[in-house]
Amino acid sequence: MASGFYLLPWRSLLQMASAMSDKKRQRGVAAPHSEGESGAFVTIAKVTKTQGRKGEVAALLLTDFPERFATRKRVFALDPRDRRTELALEDHWFHKGGVVLKFAGVDSISQAETLIGSEIQIPQAERAEPAGDSVYVSDLVGCVVCDAGREIGRIENVQFGSGEAPLLVVKGAKEILIPFAAEFIESLDVEHKRLAMKLPAGLLELEAPMRDRKRNEKD
Repeated sequence: MASGFYLLPWRSLLQMASAMSDKKRQRGVAAPHSEGESGAFVTIAKVTKTQGRKGEVAALLLTDFPERFATRKRVFALDPRDRRTELALEDHWFHKGGVVLKFAGVDSISQAETLIGSEIQIPQAERAEPAGDSVYVSDLVGCVVCDAGREIGRIENVQFGSGEAPLLVVKGAKEILIPFAAEFIESLDVEHKRLAMKLPAGLLELEAPMRDRKRNEKD
């Protein structure tokens, strides 16, 4: 699982991509499995271990807005069996790049252990509004990509690597990678899940065989 809570500014993309930390690149950017048309929650952290003796847990931060923990009173824990439980957040503090969380009613190490592996979530309606021309990765996932009016496929994931532009993993007749670069984007309709692009001539024909060759080399 990885967060669906990262932002991509689709008109100032290169600036954001170059500023992105290595930690976020390593975590990946796939949308959480509980989010989408069938769900209405967004993952903002994931519990990794217990912390302290009074029920505290340490969690990996999966949000670009950690300061919002200060105003959150209610969150939800989605356990590895896909069972979701509402929790009252009593306290939090940041520690070694992550966050320590204390929930009401979780007052011992044994109780805290039951939360290990759980995704800490909020209702999608409560997530921060993206500023300017930013868009959530989880909103990109599932969008139909069109090039000059021709449907190419649907976005399954977004990859960050060493390049300046993130890569859209688009599944159509074949799986291809398309740079999410400002100069290629004509319009983005998040509500109707549609991304219109104007790609350079030959890019799609070039990308498909290159990706197939890399797969063969791994095999």
